[in-house]
Amino acid sequence: MSQRSHTTVSGRVTVLGADQHPHAASRLAEQWPQLEWIPAPAGAPVPDTMPTVELRASPALPEGAFRIEVDAAAAPRIRVLGGPYSGVIYGVEELVQRLGVSEPGGVRVPVTSLERRPKLAYRTFWTWDHSTNWELNQIGHQEIGVFNPYGKPPGGFLKDYKRMVDFCSQNQIAAIVIYGFFRDSHGGVEAAQELTRYAKERGVRILPGVAIGAYGGVYWEGNNQYNLATWLNKNPGFAADMERGVGFQLQDLSFPLNFPRSDYTRTACPSEPANIEWMADALSWLVETVDPGGINIEGGDYGVCGCPRCVARRGEREAASRRDDDAEFWSHADMADNFPRLFDAARSAGDDLWLYCELQWDNLLDPAAHAPLESLPVGGIYQHTFNRGYWDRAKSELTPEHIAALPTTNNVIRSQFACQWNGDERTERYAFNAPVFAELAQKAAEVNMQGLTVWGEPSPFHVSTELSYLAFGRFSYDPSLTWEQFVATDVASRVGGAAAAESFIGLMQELDAQPALDPRRLLSIRAEAVDAASSQSGDAVRRWLWLADRANQRAYMGY
Repeated sequence: MSQRSHTTVSGRVTVLGADQHPHAASRLAEQWPQLEWIPAPAGAPVPDTMPTVELRASPALPEGAFRIEVDAAAAPRIRVLGGPYSGVIYGVEELVQRLGVSEPGGVRVPVTSLERRPKLAYRTFWTWDHSTNWELNQIGHQEIGVFNPYGKPPGGFLKDYKRMVDFCSQNQIAAIVIYGFFRDSHGGVEAAQELTRYAKERGVRILPGVAIGAYGGVYWEGNNQYNLATWLNKNPGFAADMERGVGFQLQDLSFPLNFPRSDYTRTACPSEPANIEWMADALSWLVETVDPGGINIEGGDYGVCGCPRCVARRGEREAASRRDDDAEFWSHADMADNFPRLFDAARSAGDDLWLYCELQWDNLLDPAAHAPLESLPVGGIYQHTFNRGYWDRAKSELTPEHIAALPTTNNVIRSQFACQWNGDERTERYAFNAPVFAELAQKAAEVNMQGLTVWGEPSPFHVSTELSYLAFGRFSYDPSLTWEQFVATDVASRVGGAAAAESFIGLMQELDAQPALDPRRLLSIRAEAVDAASSQSGDAVRRWLWLADRANQRAYMGY
């Protein structure tokens, strides 16, 4: 970036390209209301005496990249050029959040030429619909589960996810995976179409989560031909013969997960060609019906079909790739055999879709586990899931050579922590996970992986969660960022300055690190947070009061 001086934009401002980039134009007007914005189509003539902001897509830039050019003149001209899908929006967010400084009657902007490109292309939130709680003023919140009914009002789905989309758009988080994407109880196809439209306008990809013959198929719950229970009711002979009962136990969760038998837990045999053709038809219908930004495809992780056809098809590949401790959960051979057909069906809408393929848990350092994956198609995005215990190992052992040896090309980390599946009485879902998110992004970049997926279910009203999400967005876009820079730019501005940021982080980490604190210490933290709130203004007050309430709750519960 070159920076020589500043220019002031005031009065009436023309926005060229507002017709092609309506959300970016609306963010300018929302964040700088002291200016009078005049929308104009790209290429329209502009008086030399009027300041101009030009919004323009640039095919020369990769997705999510942007360039900002500010000329100093009697009538300042600002150009925001962006790569596909989100680049112009990210450029405008950089302009309004970090570059421009509001002044009485105008905005002061540095004269600059600034370009940013995302280091990790695939930056994604992973969610279940029923336990995503971003709209806090509604009933039906749930904190954990996979086979849950939806308990919120019908409009709750859009209320939750539109808030999430807005946050992602403003913080360079490229995509959202949603399991339970289609339910009759929260709007079915119409709600799904509205969400994908809303998200695409804001530069965020919506990726419905589906499983091959599991997790309800493409249409999770409802009266639809692509709902798995509906399919198996018509074709009972196509059901899987499960090796073990439905369920699993994660080492990072101290209590067992109970999965009562229901339509949600039904599974289809992956060796039955009719099942795979039905899944392929369902994916073609999905991309034609809702125009998603991509699809997250997995093989189902709560059991494996043990019928003679499946055992014979997997053969020696399975013996080499499955361990005793995970044999009941998943099969890489199933994914290798069936994902290519589904990949082709989803790509029927074009090459722009992100097609994630989940490769399950804790085996990235195990070459034998990857042998069945050599037939997976180029162009897929392959997620390697880390539980917290495995991350401790990968952090020290994983090298660029490990990634170069993989049979897959686009590889991302999916972190299975900071989520509902970790903890004991107190889930780390609400812990301060910003440092580990930063480390994950930096490790992914160091070993030449292409992305990072984290859980995004709790609302950023919880400040520990908000700052963790911000760290995810910042470090996955630019892993060269230092922790000190992040605290100085993103934390300090939200809690009242550098000293306040250091204190706030220290108190959050103290509450996280101790399973039990002396009640007197908890009350001391509460008092410190209340005192800090009294000297702040705006949203910093809310954040300190949130911290006080967190300590207060712990004191009330006695630990």
